[in-house]
Amino acid sequence: MNTINLVMTVCAVMSPNTCEERNLVFAADFSLKQCTMAAQPYIAQWVGEHPKWTAVKWRCEYPRPNDRA
Repeated sequence: MNTINLVMTVCAVMSPNTCEERNLVFAADFSLKQCTMAAQPYIAQWVGEHPKWTAVKWRCEYPRPNDRA
């Protein structure tokens, strides 16, 4: 099973110019394209848990060797 990072760009609801990247890490057995298409429920859950932020875009990527878990 592979590890995939879901990288979300989120912006503050009260200050839309204040944006950050947040990472969700998954153990998954599917492609990056499948990850991108299946990401919406995870993004919705994250936004529900962090109501001061809104997701504006996202991508999936494989972790780089120098990244820490």
